[in-house]
Amino acid sequence: MAPLYRSPRVWPLLFLGFGSGLPLALTSTTLQAWVTVAGVPLTQIGFLTLVGSAYTLKFLWAPLLDRFQLPFLGRRRGWILVLQLMLAASIFAMALFSPAQHLGLLSLLAVWVAFLSASQDVVFDAYSTDVLQPHERAAGAALRVLGYRLAMIVSSGLALVLAEHWLGWPGTYMLMGLLMAGVAIFTWLAPEPDEVARAPSSLKAAVVEPLLDFFQRPGAWAFLWLIILYKLGDSFAGALSTAFLIRGAGFSVSLVGTVNNIFGLGATIIGALLGGVLMARLGLYRALMGFGLLQAVSNFGYWLITLWPDQWGLMAVVVAIENLCGGLGTAAFVAFLMALCHQAFSATQFALLSALSAIGRTYLAGPVTPLLVGWLDWGPFFLFTVAIALPGLLLLYLKRHDVQALDT
Repeated sequence: MAPLYRSPRVWPLLFLGFGSGLPLALTSTTLQAWVTVAGVPLTQIGFLTLVGSAYTLKFLWAPLLDRFQLPFLGRRRGWILVLQLMLAASIFAMALFSPAQHLGLLSLLAVWVAFLSASQDVVFDAYSTDVLQPHERAAGAALRVLGYRLAMIVSSGLALVLAEHWLGWPGTYMLMGLLMAGVAIFTWLAPEPDEVARAPSSLKAAVVEPLLDFFQRPGAWAFLWLIILYKLGDSFAGALSTAFLIRGAGFSVSLVGTVNNIFGLGATIIGALLGGVLMARLGLYRALMGFGLLQAVSNFGYWLITLWPDQWGLMAVVVAIENLCGGLGTAAFVAFLMALCHQAFSATQFALLSALSAIGRTYLAGPVTPLLVGWLDWGPFFLFTVAIALPGLLLLYLKRHDVQALDT
């Protein structure tokens, strides 16, 4: 395992992934906690949920980041460095405004931070796609996931503890800004890709050519459907998993939180890291198929909980296995998205493909899951989540030759 993760193209992604994940909670859950403590009315707090719209819309300006290059640190790292320093200054600036007295200014700063963060994600995704060799993609994806998850812990759970007991809210946001600035060191140290593709010749080309490039390849439409379907069963099972464990199985909120944070997070990290190693040996197709099957089968665990709902040990094992398999699948899936991107347009293509991958989770699993639970009840619903994972695996099998060709 160690040699693969020690690659100079792979290990910096842990820290760049940390920088990618740090701003998200600072403009969402952590900010919501701050303004709540400050006594801001709920009607105004509700509007803060719109702050994160940039993460959904980032594909709109991704072509600009493909087209234009800064005159230092290469095509991608220059943008990443500038965005990280701007994020550091902007997060630090959020500490200077009180929610009770300057909610409007603080909200505008949060929108700006979210925009910068979404833009950083676009370029970071492109850099990861460009710099990694095919056998390193899953390992790189694993370290990205690990860094991102660690940053979410720091900027949400740890930030709340620091704000309440040690630094206060302004001090906490200042610290987060300093951490963001520290990540820029690793952007400076990260290597350039072995081969750097030339940027599109015009902005029109940056918008049109990524689409033409993608749809001219064999199996393009099947790939799009595969992106939507591959993690659909996982998305349905996870959409209301916390609500099921509390309301359906009767576990306490504190127990569910502890199990999810300890067993769930730990298993996801182990799964992602293990997936990076196994995929280097299995290849893209076999990893996608094997990990996809494990993702589907792991949903049976929630069905078992419906049969024995008062067994917290069973719950811990199920959560651990489900998150382990989800981590394996995520590592392979991100590597698959990377493999689909052409280096010249990797910012635009990855942004579009990742937005497409969110369709199942956001527009299908989220709204439909409560209706299915009400119609089927919890036990049959979790059996259904296993079945709904099968069409994606069948499509993957049918397109196996096209997927195998992506490994070359």
